[in-house]
Amino acid sequence: MQILNDLRRAGLVDSRRGSNGGYLLARPAKSITLQQIVIAVDPALIQFSVSSEGESGPAVRAAWRTVADGLEQQMQAITLDVLAQQSSSPMFYI
Repeated sequence: MQILNDLRRAGLVDSRRGSNGGYLLARPAKSITLQQIVIAVDPALIQFSVSSEGESGPAVRAAWRTVADGLEQQMQAITLDVLAQQSSSPMFYI
C-alpha cells in the first residue's frame, strides 16, 4: 500500500474510494517514465553521491557522473506502456 501512496503523491496514479474504487493511472502510460516511478518509490536507487576526495577522486567522480547520466537517459526513455508491451501479462503486481 505504501508504494501506491508514493505513486499517488508523485501524481502517477489516482485513487478512488467506494465499491468501484481503486487505483488508476493519472495520465497515459506513454507519458509515465521508469525514472518517474523509481523517483517516486525509491529515489535512493538513482542518487549520485560519489566523493571527489583523494588523488583519483575527481576522475572516479567524473566516470560515475557519466554512468549516472546514461542511466538517467535510459530510464527516461522507458515508459510504462513500453514495459506493458514487453510483458506477456497485462497485470503489474506491486
